[in-house]
Amino acid sequence: MVINSSTYVISSPDYTQCPAPDRPEYAFIGRSNVGKSSLINMICNNEKLAKTSGSPGKTQLLNHFNINDAWYIVDLPGYGFAKVSQSDRNRWAQMIENYLRKRENLVNVFVLLDSRHSPQKIDLEFVDKLRKWEVPFCLVFTKADKENQRTVSQNVKAFLDTMRQTWQFLPQHFITSSVKKMGRDKILALIDEMNKEFREEKDN
Repeated sequence: MVINSSTYVISSPDYTQCPAPDRPEYAFIGRSNVGKSSLINMICNNEKLAKTSGSPGKTQLLNHFNINDAWYIVDLPGYGFAKVSQSDRNRWAQMIENYLRKRENLVNVFVLLDSRHSPQKIDLEFVDKLRKWEVPFCLVFTKADKENQRTVSQNVKAFLDTMRQTWQFLPQHFITSSVKKMGRDKILALIDEMNKEFREEKDN
């Protein structure tokens, strides 16, 4: 898939205020500082699209980006929130849950995990929530260029092995580097495939 255009559309405080659900939509989420904005910018080949920040917790709304006038990327706030009040955390958590469970054109969630770390409890808990809510998702291991390949492979395997203890089927996973553009083609190929399925279902 070639991306010819990628533009920011709107930031919404609630799924009911998001753009009309008339095209396939892909959400990106992960812990604060997992490299989400960099990954979105790398996928879209547009360094200025999603705002990257040194301080975690900057994304506080549901941010829509229009890709090729055909589908949306949605940048969601991180979980395991930065230093904010409990009431803000609760509000964000509810906003994210409502969006993930009720947004009718949401095709897939890309859950970002830092490949430099061994399995984190907060990430495992989040993917378990997605299973409970029956939300389809893939795993995206980020920052693979920041660590040697052996460590990255060990951490990816450890996360998948931990999931295997309670999951019958594992989701698809990708190993990425925003710096080296690693994983970009594979993620776009999957989105392209899902876009076709979305359109076929809509036509039937």
